[in-house]
Amino acid sequence: MTAVTDPIDVDPPKSSKMPLIIGIVLALLGAGGGFYAVQSGLFSAPDATDDSYAAEVVDHSEAPAVAFVPLDPLVVSLPREEGRVFLRFAAQLEVEPSHAAEVEALKPRIVDVLNGYLRAVDLAELEDPTALMRLRGQMLRRVQIVTGEGRIRDLLIMEFVLN
Repeated sequence: MTAVTDPIDVDPPKSSKMPLIIGIVLALLGAGGGFYAVQSGLFSAPDATDDSYAAEVVDHSEAPAVAFVPLDPLVVSLPREEGRVFLRFAAQLEVEPSHAAEVEALKPRIVDVLNGYLRAVDLAELEDPTALMRLRGQMLRRVQIVTGEGRIRDLLIMEFVLN
């Protein structure tokens, strides 16, 4: 016959409270140290009346002169399996003030280049939220080629909507 043995009641070892106490002590020491560092000025912003800080301030009153040439809004139809998707695009060109009239005269050619480029871009790339900076760089380079070097500083995208 087999003998049935009674299980021995063994109390599980009690968990130690030492890690909890060490954590609380370290948190209190960190909070106290942070309070002291802020109160003593170790982590404070420089005083505006301090002369060494005043030397570091950049004077923005001499901002470079710029002119903006608005481009006519474009509506580009993009083919898709389910039907057509439309892209509404509006931009402005940041130009040197002395070249604003020249760039204004080249607006039809600029719109043509942008329209052709936007029609050629894959729809998946247009839907990618991170692609806007890449597209902006590509469009700026194409516009700079059309207008000539040194006339256009930047292309500012005012509206870029897919529907």
